[in-house]
Amino acid sequence: MPAAGSGRRFGASIPKQYARIGGRSVIEWSLAPFLADARCAGVRVAIAPDDAQWAALNLVDPSGRLVAVAGGEDRWQSVQRGIEALPPEALDDAVLVHDAARPCLSRAAIDRLLDALPGSPDGAVLAVPLSDTLKRAADEPSRVEATVDRRGLWRAQTPQAARGAVLAAALARCASAGVAPTDEAQALEHAGLAPRLVEGEATNIKITTAGDLALAAAILAKESGMSMRVGSGYDVHAFGPGDHVMLGGVRIPHDRGVVAHSDGDVLLHALCDALLGAAGKGDIGQWFPDTDPRWRGADSSRFVTHVMEQLAADGWRVANVDLTLLAQAPRVAKHREAIVARVASLLGLPAGAVNLKATTTEGLGAIGRAEGLAAQASVLLHAAG
Repeated sequence: MPAAGSGRRFGASIPKQYARIGGRSVIEWSLAPFLADARCAGVRVAIAPDDAQWAALNLVDPSGRLVAVAGGEDRWQSVQRGIEALPPEALDDAVLVHDAARPCLSRAAIDRLLDALPGSPDGAVLAVPLSDTLKRAADEPSRVEATVDRRGLWRAQTPQAARGAVLAAALARCASAGVAPTDEAQALEHAGLAPRLVEGEATNIKITTAGDLALAAAILAKESGMSMRVGSGYDVHAFGPGDHVMLGGVRIPHDRGVVAHSDGDVLLHALCDALLGAAGKGDIGQWFPDTDPRWRGADSSRFVTHVMEQLAADGWRVANVDLTLLAQAPRVAKHREAIVARVASLLGLPAGAVNLKATTTEGLGAIGRAEGLAAQASVLLHAAG
């Protein structure tokens, strides 16, 4: 798997293979079908020498099949180095080369490619026939010079496959001739071979621009069922000296305050726990411990903002939020719109996606005795896209 590219066209601060979709990086999605396949004897990922992102993933493969090697300046050089890192006996087997930025590969597509190989000594490549009408541009890109006959034209995808020794020899031949193949099939063609075209899938897209992430997220959501996550949160604080409480980022006048390390905003604390829970990232105590002096008296809106940054980095967005305040006092009816607006702003949501309810406990328990107040939160996350 060549993964040493910088992804300049992607237009982000990190290479496209490390962008996040639904809690996983693109390269993790791209690796997944191979690591889950018992037929796969080993995986070599060719990364840039200064790639700190790969180590940060901390991928664990109990089988020991996953090995990172130093890639080259060009894609074909990374493929060549990956093949060189294989054990000698692997050169007699089928070697599949897959783009690190193709996260939507299906098991069925791999099966078709492998099924075609025994009858394809020159190798095989996943591809889809062109269905759109093709136009050739004149000197001015806005003008059509001619319509191109699309008969017999296919759009190449990956994986592309060949016996390891055949592919290694083809790449070496390209290197000697000063040819830089854009894919493995072109290297095989340069060696005088004719790889077989195996019908792929339109959903096996390659991430090239940031806009492609949305499409990949939708495809993966449908195929993997990872499109939605639900989380719940709860928080409670006792009353103490003071003249107000913070609820949902809004200052509410009251004859008492709350005992808390931060500003004691039970609504935002419950919300943070729900968000973290849905994303599988622990709880608010792990991220903002009450033993850390940085958070003494802190505005809990900072907690929400930080949590939202973590979710966005993992490819999650908030769909909607349901908040419940449990308190005998203060009454929040006249502050409801302000609280909803503030929470919606923190989450980047329209106000209609945030619901706030308030209830008492009918005089029962510590809340009923007006010793404190509590909050519950439920959230729905969806994969960014």
